[in-house]
Amino acid sequence: MASIRRRGKHWRAEICVDGVRKSSTFSTMRDAKAWASEEVTRIKAVSAGGVPDLPVRYLLDRYGSEVSSKKRGVAAELIRLARLSRDALADVSLCRLSSADLALWRDRRLEYVKSSSVLRDWSLLGHVFSVAVKEWRILKENPLLSVSRPRSLPSRDRLISADEIERVILASGYAPDCVDTITARVGAAFLFAIETAMRAGEICSLRWPMVSGNVAKLAITKNGFPRQVPLSSQALKILSSLPVVPDDDRVFRLAASQVDALFRKIKKRALIEDLHFHDTRHEAITRLARRLDVLDLARMVGIRNLRILMVYYNAKPEDIALRLG
Repeated sequence: MASIRRRGKHWRAEICVDGVRKSSTFSTMRDAKAWASEEVTRIKAVSAGGVPDLPVRYLLDRYGSEVSSKKRGVAAELIRLARLSRDALADVSLCRLSSADLALWRDRRLEYVKSSSVLRDWSLLGHVFSVAVKEWRILKENPLLSVSRPRSLPSRDRLISADEIERVILASGYAPDCVDTITARVGAAFLFAIETAMRAGEICSLRWPMVSGNVAKLAITKNGFPRQVPLSSQALKILSSLPVVPDDDRVFRLAASQVDALFRKIKKRALIEDLHFHDTRHEAITRLARRLDVLDLARMVGIRNLRILMVYYNAKPEDIALRLG
C-alpha cells in the first residue's frame, strides 16, 4: 500500500490505494511516512464518499506547494498561509470542521486586526477550500460559504493637496537637477505616480527599454495583464531628470521595500499624517478623470472592472459643482 525507499540523500514515498497511485520525494523518512499516511487516509475517505480525517493544516500546506508556488506573489501568500497554520483552526479535522470553527477564527482575527485584513485572509482561505472541493475532491462543499463575512470598512478616499505634494518633495530633496540620493528618487517616484497612476511596484520595475517615446510598456502588472501607460509631458520631464546608470537599466533604481520605508520617513519629516504612497493612485485617477473619458482612463490605469474606478475616483462634490457651472 505504501513503499518508502531511500534514493541518494532523499526518501521516496509511493502509494497505491483503490487504483490511485501517487509518489513524492522528501528529505527525511519521517516526512515521507507522514505524507504517505495522510494520502492513504485521504484517498480512502474520498473513495468511500466521505471527508478524510486530516487537519485543515494539510490543505494549507498543499495549497502553498501546489497553488501558491505558481503565483507571482508567492512569498507574501506563503507568509499568510503560515499565519493561518499557526491558528487553532489549522488543527481542526476536516471531517469535523464546522461553521462554528470558522466563526471563531474570524472573531479571533478581528480582535487583533481590521476587517480589511481579515477579508484578505478570508479570500485566501476561501480559495483553499474551493480548490479542495473542485480539484482535489477532498471536501464536498466550501465550509466558509455558510459563515458571515466581516463587514468591510469604507473605501479609503484620501486625496493629496498641492501643499502636501510640495512638502513631500521638499522633504525628499528631489529637484530636476538633484536626484543623487535614494530619498530624492523616492520623491521623483512620488511625482511620477501622481502623473501616471502607476503603482509603487510598477514604478520600481520600470526599466529604460520599457519606455518608448511617450509610452511606458508594462509587461507585468498587479492584475497579471500587460498594459501601456501614456506619459504626460510632466511625466517625461521627471524621467529626463533621472540619470541612466551603466549596468543598471532600472529607471528609478528603487526596490518596493525602499519606497515603503523611505516614504514613511519623508512624510514624517514633512509633518504629514495619514498619507500612504498608494494614495497617489487615488489622486492620479481623480485628476485624469477630468481629462479622459472613462474607457481611456480604465485602459491607462489598468482597471478592467469599471466599478472599481469608483473606489479610486474621489472628486470632491464642490469641484463637481464648479464644473457644472
